[in-house]
Amino acid sequence: MDQPNPLVVLFRQYLVYEKGLLPKSVEAYLHDVTLLADFLGDKPLDQAQLEDLQAFLKHLYEQGMATRSQARIISGLKSFYGFLLYDNRLKEDPTELLDAPKIGLHLPDVLTLPEVEAILDSIDLSTPEGHRNRAMAEVLYGCGLRVSELVTLRLSNLFFNEGFLKIVGKGNKERFVPIGTMAQKMVNLYVDGKRKEVKIKKGEEDYVFLNRRGSHLTREMVFMLVKQWAKDAGIEKHISPHTFRHSFATHLVEGGADLRAVQQMLGHESITTTEIYTHLDKDYIRSNIAQFHPRY
Repeated sequence: MDQPNPLVVLFRQYLVYEKGLLPKSVEAYLHDVTLLADFLGDKPLDQAQLEDLQAFLKHLYEQGMATRSQARIISGLKSFYGFLLYDNRLKEDPTELLDAPKIGLHLPDVLTLPEVEAILDSIDLSTPEGHRNRAMAEVLYGCGLRVSELVTLRLSNLFFNEGFLKIVGKGNKERFVPIGTMAQKMVNLYVDGKRKEVKIKKGEEDYVFLNRRGSHLTREMVFMLVKQWAKDAGIEKHISPHTFRHSFATHLVEGGADLRAVQQMLGHESITTTEIYTHLDKDYIRSNIAQFHPRY
């Protein structure tokens, strides 16, 4: 049985007794150091140079490790070598010039308005599910719902006279979302028409969108439908139900909507989360500065 690395043992004691970290955090740090030790082989941890650590990161990248995981490991190694310095076991920190990989903001493809219209127009209303699918697409784009909110939308939460849907979102938090006339029209056409031809299962009566067996749709089914809509419309972007939500927010903000209003409609607790969904192009930002800044 391999003997534990003495430096790792000392690092564990430091984390437990001096830093007071929880066992789960301690194990995470030790896991990071152990990965490096395994990579270095016979080379002692306290003799590792910057080049060794860069080769280690390259190895992690080639193994397909996510950027965020790489960044976390670098943080763990910096703590380890910081401890060796603190304990007078090193004179120089090999991680000082070690750059963490940039964790870029991954945004899904956004549909342009013509692409949204192409998808809506490509849905065949002559098929048994045509009116349902068109109504779903209109609600996804027109209200910016999460797919989980779409499949659990209930008839009792449609307040069309007031122009709102009541949405039960994450954490069972309720919010009211405006719904436009076109989305209302397509939902009404489906509810008053093809939906009445479905034999509805007991307990499913209040769900708006049903499958042909009379049960509410699953998230997976909506994902499959959206991909088929894109294919039928000749759109090659990688899209999902969330793409409609992202496009909804992006188009609103680019059109001049207040970010706080978009935040409420999306059901975000933090405005910073909403900002992730509103990546604005440079021309739009420049035009706003030109319009509102007194010395531009």
